[in-house]
Amino acid sequence: MRVCANLPPAARDVRLDLFRGLANWAIFLDHIPHEVLSWITTRNYGFSDAADLFVFISGYTAAFVFGRVMIERGYLAAALRLTRRALQLYGAHILVVVVYIAVIAGVSRELHDPNDLNQFNVAVFISKPLWEFAQALALRYRPVNLDVLPLYILLLGTFAPALWLMVRKPTLTLAGSMAVYLAGRHFGWNLPTSPSGVWYFNPFAWQFLFFLGAWIAVGGAQAIQPIVRTRTVFWLAIIYLVFALVVTTVHSPGLGHFLPAWMLEPFDPNDKTNLAPYRIVHLMALAVVVTRFLPADSPVLRWRSLTPMIRCGQNSLQVFCIGIVLSFCAHAAIEQSLDSVWVQIFVGTAGVLLMTIGAYYRTWSKQRHRMRPSHARLGDIA
Repeated sequence: MRVCANLPPAARDVRLDLFRGLANWAIFLDHIPHEVLSWITTRNYGFSDAADLFVFISGYTAAFVFGRVMIERGYLAAALRLTRRALQLYGAHILVVVVYIAVIAGVSRELHDPNDLNQFNVAVFISKPLWEFAQALALRYRPVNLDVLPLYILLLGTFAPALWLMVRKPTLTLAGSMAVYLAGRHFGWNLPTSPSGVWYFNPFAWQFLFFLGAWIAVGGAQAIQPIVRTRTVFWLAIIYLVFALVVTTVHSPGLGHFLPAWMLEPFDPNDKTNLAPYRIVHLMALAVVVTRFLPADSPVLRWRSLTPMIRCGQNSLQVFCIGIVLSFCAHAAIEQSLDSVWVQIFVGTAGVLLMTIGAYYRTWSKQRHRMRPSHARLGDIA
């Protein structure tokens, strides 16, 4: 089969970094119980949230980067690059699991608060450390808030064969992904976790959002552009976003139910585990509206005030891992302050600042690393 992919220009789309950085900040804030700053994140104003955005962008980026490698250098080169990246993610996940558990156990012991061990699913690890560590290596055990990275590892690690078909038959591949999504929801497919339960992000469902992002990267965006750019689709997206805002808001504590029960029932509870269809539609509606007002060449993307968020998006893995550990530290500080609003604001702001510092340090480290071979070559020439 011949290659049919229509990849975007090789230049980096800064919007991807911007919104991936935004997703990392939002995930950090959403992971902190009783955090007042989490009210600014998208989960409070619509059906989808930062996790949906993260997985969608991950699919787009994977197809954009590794699809180009596959077209230019062949399947084996792309498969090796995908495997290497998946192993990097896997190593980072295991490391953050160990650090996260150690931080939770240490803080819980110092503060004499054993409830955190149960609340964050660490007590089971302490009771059977060798067994649960083996389960962690198999991606079957994870503490609370460490669910999205195993999903990403699984999707990326199994993406090579699908990418081969995606660059040749993109629409057929997306249709197959949708078939798995529908079958998974209908038959209740999921993967088990230890000691009991299933994956919080059901891979059979969430893979569709990943593949949707990949499909858009390899040519789907150009194919649907004439439709998406119409005024009708734009206003339908606006109407749906307003509807999602109203439905989500009336479910907030203290606001009561201002809509009929029959209208709210399909969205209560918001099915995140199995990626309810209205979450996908909500994310697509957001994409339609945002890309209309923020094109790839927008001067807004050069604002200095957005640079920290862009840096966090460019170093997403490191920022995510830092945010996971800091989210528990922030939770412990808020608990000790008896939910003080000022402490909530301080730890939320401090956490975002530390994540940003980590991103800038990572950028500096990568730039320094790239300079070393050049210096060595100049030395050899001299």
